[in-house]
Amino acid sequence: MWRTIYWEDGACVMIDQRKLPRQVKYNRYRSLPRVIEAIRNMVIRGAPAIGCAAAYGMYLGARSIRTSDLDAFRRRFDEKCGQMNAARPTAVNLAWAVDRMRALAHDDQWTSVADLKDALLNEAHTITAEDEAICRQLGKNGAALLRDGSRVLTHCNAGALATAGYGTALGVIRAAVEAGKRIEVLADETRPFLQGLRLTAWELMADSIPVTVITDSMAGALMARERIDAVVVGADRIAANGDVANKIGTYSVAVLARYHKIPLYVAAPMSTVDFRTPTGQGIPIEQRDPSEVLGCGGRRLGPDEARALNPAFDVTPHRLVAAIITEQGVARPPYKKSLAAMID
Repeated sequence: MWRTIYWEDGACVMIDQRKLPRQVKYNRYRSLPRVIEAIRNMVIRGAPAIGCAAAYGMYLGARSIRTSDLDAFRRRFDEKCGQMNAARPTAVNLAWAVDRMRALAHDDQWTSVADLKDALLNEAHTITAEDEAICRQLGKNGAALLRDGSRVLTHCNAGALATAGYGTALGVIRAAVEAGKRIEVLADETRPFLQGLRLTAWELMADSIPVTVITDSMAGALMARERIDAVVVGADRIAANGDVANKIGTYSVAVLARYHKIPLYVAAPMSTVDFRTPTGQGIPIEQRDPSEVLGCGGRRLGPDEARALNPAFDVTPHRLVAAIITEQGVARPPYKKSLAAMID
């Protein structure tokens, strides 16, 4: 059995997702800078999993602060929070976890730095444990949307590897299978990092859930041939109006699904909903190294002088989303009202 992220012997342990599926390798991280590097370099990815990593990273940052003065500790801790927030800009769970750790650090209840440090580690444990429980509830809520015999298209990887366990989009699929439904998954490869080919297929095969890999460009043709009944994807940030930032290519899939009258469902915890961002226009889009587009598996395939664009995410307008599945229930349009009602 494998785990995405956990704490052991004073270190944050993460499965190295760059090595999958050929090698199951775990890395140990004992400092904030190394956790930040792991997030940036895609050792760990997926919005909820990044949030868990950020929480442990903030504890490691706190552990390195050598002062017994609470005010001085908080000032230095806030600086480290800023460093973590800059690791990846689009996935809001990272900032959500950092804000949660910062709020705990600034709580008036603490009388010693030592006690506060212990509390920060416990909070990171709590965030991680909560994430898996949330995904399981989210999965149950979404399973009812898939009928027996459904052929489901996924984009990127929104499974156990993208969370502390179980998954969001794949959590919906897992829950449907656990409820006795026969589900067949079409996993598109998800260029340029190939999360669908490498990670989603690996996860589903491990769970004996039927999965077929397709190239990103095949989705429209298969929809036209009535080979796809539903699309389920995750999210890295959801604006207050229901606009969804997810892995680049999601918008294209959403447009194709709408044209072919196929429902597109977004599965994400409420921590991914950013009520401070009114629409998708306000979501920052991470720009990654163009070399990821110009090659594959670390090998350059394009001409030496070729240029490339590499936005890591795109934004799908809320009008293309049939429902947003959360641990609090299934939100339907208008999302500005239905999502807000889930936190009241």
